[in-house]
Amino acid sequence: MLISPEEALRRILSGARPLKPERLPLRRAEGAHLAEKVRSDRDQPPADRSAMDGYAVIASDLREPPARLRLIGEVAAGSGLRPRVRSGSCAAIWTGGNIPPGADAVVPIEETRREGEEIVFLGNVEPGANLRRRGEEARRGSVLLEVGDRLGPAQIGACATAGKAEVKVHGRPRAMVICTGAEVRDVGHRVTVHELRDSNGPSLVAALAGHGFRDAARRIVPDDPRVIASHVRRASAARHTVVIITGGVSVGRYDFVPEAVLRAGGTIRIHGVSMKPGRPLLYATLPRGGHIFGLPGNPVSVLTAFHELVLPLLRRLSGAPMAACPPASVRLPLAEAVRSKGDRVVFTLARRGGSSVRPIRSAGSADLIAACKADGVIKIPEGVRELPAGAEVEFHPW
Repeated sequence: MLISPEEALRRILSGARPLKPERLPLRRAEGAHLAEKVRSDRDQPPADRSAMDGYAVIASDLREPPARLRLIGEVAAGSGLRPRVRSGSCAAIWTGGNIPPGADAVVPIEETRREGEEIVFLGNVEPGANLRRRGEEARRGSVLLEVGDRLGPAQIGACATAGKAEVKVHGRPRAMVICTGAEVRDVGHRVTVHELRDSNGPSLVAALAGHGFRDAARRIVPDDPRVIASHVRRASAARHTVVIITGGVSVGRYDFVPEAVLRAGGTIRIHGVSMKPGRPLLYATLPRGGHIFGLPGNPVSVLTAFHELVLPLLRRLSGAPMAACPPASVRLPLAEAVRSKGDRVVFTLARRGGSSVRPIRSAGSADLIAACKADGVIKIPEGVRELPAGAEVEFHPW
């Protein structure tokens, strides 16, 4: 019995647990998910600092502009100098410099002019102007990042600010891509009219790398359940947490993947999803915690199933919170009408343009060229036969 894509995703994620945590140098942790909270080791900023180049002053000295103040020194970012500012004086200060004792504001350099050892201020200023106050970003001991947060560029920077040379993160799953079919040849091989070059393998490896899973392995195997099962067992032994098999997953004479999964010791959890493309999709688990996906062989089916069901599992195994695992989604109006048979959920290739999304004309789930023009899919719910131009739809960006 077919199940909905939503139910399939629920079942896949409900049985998945984040991989065991490990400690990594910060330089190698980009894209990983935290297995611990990151706290600030000091106030941020650690002192009152200047937000711009200018002059540190006592604001009350500038009540009646123009005002002249004696220049007593200079404070650059990183400087330990602390010239005391008293009434009638000022100190030059550069962006990031610590505010010297006595000063309570900074005047931008372009609002002044220098005359010898005096600075002429052309306007007044409020106390606290152009200052970054000590601790206004974070107090010592406060939580900067939560468990499950993904370490992107900003988060890596926050860890560095907190002095975290190493971080505790969840391990990232390794994937094995197995492409089946007697007709499938590797990219560099010459092919005859009854053969085809493997596009699914390179496409999946690229998709995995694009989401931070860069060490995926790839194999091409014949339509033989014993051989397929052998490769699945080898992948599991080599600690590939997720095995993605393309082709041979339906109910045809040469569709041996379900048998191969059972031979390899797998338990089939899902076989058949009410979605187009991707209806024959299979999901299974292995006794030692491995996960197997059997995807239809057509390349658009492969890419759609990867983004809708495989990638969410990879995120969960990587330590992402459950709520962050499903495909990204945004609601946009259609630039033109779309039609569907209404018998299942349909994912239609589409491209976002400005504030709307336009379906991409395609010859079917084998049309990889059409996929090159898309940057995601429109989700058309089951039971819906037509959506007019302007109707709001769910767009899943790739």
